[in-house]
Amino acid sequence: MSSTLRFRRTALAVAAAAVLPFALAACSDSGSDSASSDKSSDAPAASQPATPDASMAMDKPFGRACAGVPAEGAGSFDGMAKDPVATAASNNPALSTLVAAVKQAGLVDTLNNAKDITVFAPTNDAFAKIPKADLDKVLADKAQLTKILTYHVVGQKLTPKQLENGSFDTLEKTKLTTTGSGESYKVNDTANVVCGNVKTANANVYIVDTVLMPK
Repeated sequence: MSSTLRFRRTALAVAAAAVLPFALAACSDSGSDSASSDKSSDAPAASQPATPDASMAMDKPFGRACAGVPAEGAGSFDGMAKDPVATAASNNPALSTLVAAVKQAGLVDTLNNAKDITVFAPTNDAFAKIPKADLDKVLADKAQLTKILTYHVVGQKLTPKQLENGSFDTLEKTKLTTTGSGESYKVNDTANVVCGNVKTANANVYIVDTVLMPK
């Protein structure tokens, strides 16, 4: 009996010795997998190549007429961003008729001192669409000129996204509407934005190809 018992004990010890390394290895592998999983979950994601953000892209000026803006100097996009809107416009050759009208109406200080506004700025070509006799008549009538010019100003800074389907109160006290998307926008369904989202010190400017008329 004693020899049989010793044999059984010896067999159990051998079996245990054979199984134990595998059990330890399994535990070790399981722990390693768990640790690896924990580490991978805690580890920061691998850096991805920088891609231009759409909102950042849309934060820059856009439109076919932007190519005509000087690359350097006070009339450039960087230069205009440093000056209040009436001063900034005076440095852009394409807006000289608008600037003359603003001066004629006595609105330079009003626009320069305003905070957070949007100006829909007609180009010289936009004013040229108006028959000269009619334009001269408007320029000679300060009240009417003021009414027209203040209709081009909204009392908040508008982003391109807000122009997609917008209706805004103007300083003239009536509304204008905007539609479009991407880099194509219209104001009142008549004026095209030809250079949009131009920043000045106190305004966002959308240069348009048609003079807006209040209703």
